[in-house]
Amino acid sequence: MALHCAECGFVNPEGGNYCQKCGALIGAEGGGDATTATYRVGETGDFIPVDLDEMADDGAALVIRAGGGRAGESFAVRGEQMTIGRRPDSAVFLDDITVSRDHALLVKRGSEWFLDDCGSLNGTYVNRQRIDSQRLDDGDELQIGKYKLTFRIT
Repeated sequence: MALHCAECGFVNPEGGNYCQKCGALIGAEGGGDATTATYRVGETGDFIPVDLDEMADDGAALVIRAGGGRAGESFAVRGEQMTIGRRPDSAVFLDDITVSRDHALLVKRGSEWFLDDCGSLNGTYVNRQRIDSQRLDDGDELQIGKYKLTFRIT
C-alpha cells in the first residue's frame, strides 16, 4: 500500500518513514499539531531544556520541527549572520546528504532577518515556496533538505 505525504501529497512506497520528495515524516499515528519540547545540545551531548519564549526574547530562534530525529532542537540566532549547512562548523549543523555543505545563510539586514540560499542543490524553502532570498516573519516554516524549522522572533 502506497503512503501519501500529508505535507506535499507525493505518493511514497510502503515502508518509508520520510517522504522521498519533501522529507516530511509519513505514516505517523495520530497526526495533528502536537506540542514539541525544545532543547539545545550541551557541550557533553546532553539535552538541555529551553524556554523558547525566553530564547526569542533575546532576538530570534530557529527550532527544528521535523527531520533527522532532532525535532525540538533549537538554535538562538545571534550576531548579524548564521550559516546553515552540512559543514560541521556551521552555526546550524544539519548532518544529512539532503543538505548542502553551505546550504543557506540567515542574515540580518537593518532590523529584519532574511534567509538566503547559497546555491544549494536541493533548494531552500520558506512556507513551501523555493526562494533565493526571503525576508522572514515570526512563525515562518523553513525547509532545508529533509529538515523543517520554525523561525521565531519577538
